[in-house]
Amino acid sequence: MNIYKIIAKLPRNLTGIKDSKCVLFRTFSLSQKLTSDEKKSEESPLKKLLDESATFEDLRPQTQEQQWATLPYPQGTKIRKQGESFIEKPKHDPRESTIILFPGQGSQFVGMAKDLLKYPMARDLFELANYILNYDLLKLCLEGPKDKLDQTKYSQPAIMVSSLAAIERLKEERPKAIESCVATAGFSLGEITALVFAGAIGFERGLKLVQIRGEAMQLACEAYKGGMVTVMYNPDSKLNQAIRKAKEWATDKGDLMPECQIANYLYPHCKVIAGSESALDYLEKNAKEYNLKKVKRLAVSGAFHSNLMLPAVEPFRKALNKSEINNPVISVYSNVDGKRYKDAQHIKKQLPKQIVKPVKWEQLLHVVYERSQGEYFPRTFECGPGTSLRAILKQVNAKAWTTCFNILV
Repeated sequence: MNIYKIIAKLPRNLTGIKDSKCVLFRTFSLSQKLTSDEKKSEESPLKKLLDESATFEDLRPQTQEQQWATLPYPQGTKIRKQGESFIEKPKHDPRESTIILFPGQGSQFVGMAKDLLKYPMARDLFELANYILNYDLLKLCLEGPKDKLDQTKYSQPAIMVSSLAAIERLKEERPKAIESCVATAGFSLGEITALVFAGAIGFERGLKLVQIRGEAMQLACEAYKGGMVTVMYNPDSKLNQAIRKAKEWATDKGDLMPECQIANYLYPHCKVIAGSESALDYLEKNAKEYNLKKVKRLAVSGAFHSNLMLPAVEPFRKALNKSEINNPVISVYSNVDGKRYKDAQHIKKQLPKQIVKPVKWEQLLHVVYERSQGEYFPRTFECGPGTSLRAILKQVNAKAWTTCFNILV
């Protein structure tokens, strides 16, 4: 029988089966030397050898030692995807790496940055900020007044500079925490702080961008009156229905821009809703009807991260496009989708959307702290005023929270 016909009749799953493959190659070499009389012989040792080589009895290892000799991939072996490196990278102890988080608007308070003045670099940051902004930011942080500090155009630069000044404190107290930092993220405004920390945006340019962002959002607040509420709810609550009805109510009431939407995903069963005044009034008065546990109005001047902020997008986009943006030196995660920024162009495309898109903080934390069962978590430092981000982390990932610390201002 022709050797090619014999091979054609064999099963197709011979790839990687070492013993059978070797037998076939040896058989093919021998067959070239056979005489025509030998090929016709029914009792030829060659025919017997070929018949036995096709039985695949060797696929059934008799001992544990034969496992690797017979099967290309033993049961349970993880196969790398196409394109992945076959070089095994050394694993690092996650406890030796750090993640740094930066807070957003609402964390400010009169007196913040007082404990940072003993660090020379922190004082230098405030002096440079005073020059760039053309007003005394440090005095505003230390002395207020509160109603001025709470204004969007003032609170955003104040929080950003205070957060970066807290980094100087962290450098002094735990220098390895900066050297071993592998990722960073910030809540809303804090995302720009994170990009500055990661080297994607220079401090001066970052502060100017925050100033433009804050002023543009302040103007949007004055043009379309709105606000925000924190909503705590149950698994069987009808939050989506409540949001839809609230928007319809605002439309009937004649709001200039009727709006009601989720602005912040904080943690399970807790979200922040942004909307026009009539819509928020409806939610507060009808919470029981939709089984909402708690609806609490926030002390903010506008409906941030909603369509009521649309007028602020274009001024910020133009300023960002004129800015020099670099690729981050460490991973920075976006509020828009919770995913890591790819490069400078991705930052320019994604960052303006954040003004009107909801902050997906809960989703972001799941991505950043995803670990296999039994693995350790990196240390986390919340740098800036307040302790809200650490409190949220506890609700989303209690194990990661145990190694999270606040660097207060």
